[in-house]
Amino acid sequence: MKNLQEEKEMLQEESSIFNSTLQRRSFLQYAGAGAAGIALIAAGCKKDRNNPMEPGKTGVTLDFKDDFGVLNYAYALEQLEAAFYIQVAATPYANISAAELAYFKDIQFHEIAHREFFKNALGAAAIGSLEVDFSKINFADRTSVLGTAKAFEDLGVSAYNGAGSLLKSTVYLTLAGKIVSVEARHAAYIRELISPNSFSNVEVVDMVNGLDKSRNPLEVLAIAGGFVKTKINVTNFNA
Repeated sequence: MKNLQEEKEMLQEESSIFNSTLQRRSFLQYAGAGAAGIALIAAGCKKDRNNPMEPGKTGVTLDFKDDFGVLNYAYALEQLEAAFYIQVAATPYANISAAELAYFKDIQFHEIAHREFFKNALGAAAIGSLEVDFSKINFADRTSVLGTAKAFEDLGVSAYNGAGSLLKSTVYLTLAGKIVSVEARHAAYIRELISPNSFSNVEVVDMVNGLDKSRNPLEVLAIAGGFVKTKINVTNFNA
């Protein structure tokens, strides 16, 4: 398995990632998609399925009637995480060590890659850009930043775990699995910075069956909504 340093080196090979964009070839290589995956994603991108807004509603709508709704759900969460880590890297907290800053930049690049992967895979079906609200976060304070990073990473892992069963395409499920494994690495690293040996405690792992905990989309969005100004509507989902 690749560690964060190895993944950083891989990402550095794609200069487009540093510009917050990924070309089609780049994001498919990053995700490790095979020929079958490329064909299915290409077919999905050709669908002229814009994200319509129901009458009387504002913001964006996640319609879970098909895989596009699940992918847009993941895209929304990756937008939030990418925006957070971009801010962390741009305005490091006081007395941050060189090692911590380097790892936060690594995570930033990962989240940008994830965000752009979903944006490109969804094509015309992608929701718009979300307006975030980080007013509750003190980016100059290490405790505030680490606490928020921990909350976002734990939430992201539980979100992917809960969304897996909603995907019909095994290709998308495989790609989601590759992404959530990276998110879990982030979560473990952040937890270790806060409290050594807490990377797999009872807050995130069910000690009876040894499995990561999961949340459904309504539970996740209720938490994430505190950091997003854009209204996120959900249709065709029953918890």
